[in-house]
Amino acid sequence: MATHTTTARRTGAWTPWLYLAPALLLLGGLLVYPVYQLGLISFLEYTQAQVSGGEPTTFQGLGNYATLFADEQFWRVLLATVLFAAACVVSTLAVGCALAVLLTRVRALPRLALMLAALGAWATPAVTGSTVWMFLFDPDFGPVNRVFGLGDFSWTYGRYSAFALVLLEVVWCSFPFVMVTVYAGIRGVPAEIVEAAALDGASQWRIWRSVLAPMLRPILLVVTVQSVIWDFKVFTQIYVMTNGGGIAGQNLVLNVYAYQKAFASSQYSLGSAIGVVMLLILLAVTLGYLRILRRRGEEL
Repeated sequence: MATHTTTARRTGAWTPWLYLAPALLLLGGLLVYPVYQLGLISFLEYTQAQVSGGEPTTFQGLGNYATLFADEQFWRVLLATVLFAAACVVSTLAVGCALAVLLTRVRALPRLALMLAALGAWATPAVTGSTVWMFLFDPDFGPVNRVFGLGDFSWTYGRYSAFALVLLEVVWCSFPFVMVTVYAGIRGVPAEIVEAAALDGASQWRIWRSVLAPMLRPILLVVTVQSVIWDFKVFTQIYVMTNGGGIAGQNLVLNVYAYQKAFASSQYSLGSAIGVVMLLILLAVTLGYLRILRRRGEEL
């Protein structure tokens, strides 16, 4: 009897993995192998000469990383990427959470209209959205400059104005995910709790900070980590709206910088090294965030 029970427990322990096996195999093919190839190329001398077969591929060890870390431009681009991604994440979360709260305060028809508009922005391809925003802020034909009387001011000429323009587009296409996810979480909070806080005289900001945000912390964790990953590896918006990184590379971020190294300069090994560095940074940020939450006793 005991043997039968032990066998049943072992079989039951493997059951979830059997259900997950197809997805894990698919992820292994689509994720693990490319990451392996990325890491492998970063340790090799792999340029156009090696791709064409003109020269043999040689092992460089950490040579590509040493070259990368000795490049001052890499550190400038890394700093710009971190600051830009942080601004995008904070702005996206602020807009998404504010609109999620607004959805709970409006009637059905305005709520439906806002949902459809947001989902339309979310479903718009990045290239299309970037092109539309470029037209809106065009110095000659864009309506924004005309409405605000900015004349022929070029948003993409200055470094900070170009980053600001890209940030607006990134937030526009990213906030719907935060809005819909947080709104679904708010709908799951018992209405009595919110009503009790309102009867006690709490403002909307106080209700969000002291009641809703603590209860929605697992959901906020998901949207924050997801936003960090998305915004740290922004490529299309920067490449399209600043024409490949701006004047003299003033608007480069790591993804565009890696593209330039790998494909514009045919230094595939350096481009791969940048990709590995980005992967490690994202892993460190995500794991560090999870560790902080665990120390606070949060359930993940």
